[in-house]
Amino acid sequence: VRSKLREDEMLESYFPFRTFTVEDGERMSGPSVSGPGSFYRAGHCKWFNVRMGFGFLAMTSREGCPVDPPLDVFVHQSKLHMEGFRSLREGEPVEFTFQKSSKGLESLWVTGPGGGPCLGNERRPKGKSVAHKRKQKGDRCYNCGGLDHHAKECTLPPLPKKCHYCQSVSHMVAHCPLRASTPPTVTQGRLSTRQHASTSSQTLSSHTPEMLPSSVSLM
Repeated sequence: VRSKLREDEMLESYFPFRTFTVEDGERMSGPSVSGPGSFYRAGHCKWFNVRMGFGFLAMTSREGCPVDPPLDVFVHQSKLHMEGFRSLREGEPVEFTFQKSSKGLESLWVTGPGGGPCLGNERRPKGKSVAHKRKQKGDRCYNCGGLDHHAKECTLPPLPKKCHYCQSVSHMVAHCPLRASTPPTVTQGRLSTRQHASTSSQTLSSHTPEMLPSSVSLM
C-alpha cells in the first residue's frame, strides 16, 4: 500500500510533464487509429523510471511531419509491446497511439519502429533479478553432515556424541579435561566468569570472623 501511494505521488508530480494547450491539440488533430479520441504518432523515449515502471515519450513526428517543439506523452510499462520485463531505454525510437485526458497526453500502445517490439532497458530494479535472490539453504543430515538427505533417512549408523570443546567421543563438554586445564581468558580487562567467581569466594572467606585477629571485637 505504501509503495502504491508513493507511485501515485510521483505520478501526480510528473503528470502532466508539460501543460497541454489548445495549440497542441490543433497540431495533433488527425484520424483516429485505436478508437475514438486516440491518435498515432512517432518519437522517442524521453526518460523512463525502470523501478517505478513509467516515464515520458517525446512526440517528434506526426504523419511524417516534424512536431516542434516535441510534446511529452505519459507512458506506463503495461502499454509497451515487448516480451518479459517491460521498460524503455532513453532515446529509444518508438511509435505509439495516445489519447488526450484531463491530465494531458497518455499513450495507449507503444511499439518499436514499424510496429515491432520495443528494445527496452538492460537495467533491472534491485531485487527483481534471479541473481539477487537468496539461495535457499539446503537440507543437512544431523548425523553425518550430508546435504542430500535428512537424519531420519541416513543410511549410516548413529554416530556417537562428541565433546563440543575438543571433539572427543569419550566424554562430554561438561567433563572435558582439556577445557578444565585451559587458563581463564581475559576479555577487555575483565576476568572470565569462573575465575571471577573463584576470586570472589576467596575474598569472602578471608573476611570471616575465624580469620580476624583475636584483639578485634565484633560489634
